[in-house]
Amino acid sequence: MRHIISILLENEAGALSRVAGLFSARAYNIESLTVAPTEDPSLSRMTLVTSGSDDVIEQITKQLNKLIEVVKVVDLSEAAHIERELMLIKVRAAGKDRDEVKRMCDIFRGRILDVTDGTYTIEVTGTGAKLDAFVEALDKTLILETVRTGASGIGRGERVLKV
Repeated sequence: MRHIISILLENEAGALSRVAGLFSARAYNIESLTVAPTEDPSLSRMTLVTSGSDDVIEQITKQLNKLIEVVKVVDLSEAAHIERELMLIKVRAAGKDRDEVKRMCDIFRGRILDVTDGTYTIEVTGTGAKLDAFVEALDKTLILETVRTGASGIGRGERVLKV
């Protein structure tokens, strides 16, 4: 089962490396990873997506809590949460393809960020499934380059990840 784990950790050199090392040492896969400082510059929030049984996720959570830099760990998948991903995609947009790409961008509520004579650079945000659907809807020969952030998530309502 897919899990989104949110980790509050000290914003210091090597913290990300130790978390990644924990996964690699136990042969757990990280499907996506995002990390950035929080409103408190001494702390960072790491969001990682991994798959595993409830027992494996419980073991991962226990191991993460043992790391000195880790302040708090929450499995967002256990309760209602919001998750989003960002994708930047550069596509060939010339001639008749230009209008078709613009139409697809509008359908998926994307934004065209850069326009040249032969290309569009488009920003699409949403769930991973929405981004996958956008890529599938485009003619594969038009796609020049794709960059995705991986999932970021936050608990719904009063559920917060704070010290």
